[in-house]
Amino acid sequence: MRELPRYFVTGTDTGVGKTEVAAALLSLMADAGLAPGVLKPYESGCTDVERPPDALALRAAARSEDALDKISLHRFRAPLAPGIAAERLGLNPSWAETLKAFRAFQGRALVVEGAGGLLVPLDRHHQVIDLIAATRLPVVLVARAGLGTLNHTGLSLLALRARRLRVRAVVLVRTSAVRDASVADNRRWLQRRDAVEVLGPVPFVPEAAARRAAFRQQLRSLVG
Repeated sequence: MRELPRYFVTGTDTGVGKTEVAAALLSLMADAGLAPGVLKPYESGCTDVERPPDALALRAAARSEDALDKISLHRFRAPLAPGIAAERLGLNPSWAETLKAFRAFQGRALVVEGAGGLLVPLDRHHQVIDLIAATRLPVVLVARAGLGTLNHTGLSLLALRARRLRVRAVVLVRTSAVRDASVADNRRWLQRRDAVEVLGPVPFVPEAAARRAAFRQQLRSLVG
């Protein structure tokens, strides 16, 4: 019996394509009949906290019937790091509640999506990398393809490896149609220097359905 795919999707920064990568993985798992679980425990920038957009998009991609409150725990209107948004409200999101929600998905294919990069605060005492360490899930690190990604990705990999956290793959994503000559070298340099599997770059495609298909194409190997 093959091992169920279970990943923690994080990024080198905000806006690099984490949710699109997570959604593609979930849709591929759903296609394979794996009935994947989704956990997006922290989400900021919610215009309506009753309808957190990323959590809802991930649940739809997984074709999940799980209750939204099981998927999305800590939601904030302010477009800030979750820990900072919570602090401004005088709140401290429950770490125990987050870990309990993760354990509820034991034995299922699963994608957990973080918030921003590795050192983004989630509460007064924990950052995204602490949640990765608590789950011990293989990491899919999403990076913006282009100038600067060798540095940002390298620093993120150093932080993960310092905590002895397994990196399953780096996914490079084109987030703009603007030509960037450095993109041609990103994958080769990361693979050679950092000894990590690199997928992509996912091309920049404005049309939504074609963009989803492009992500799925690049990520198929992670689902099998």
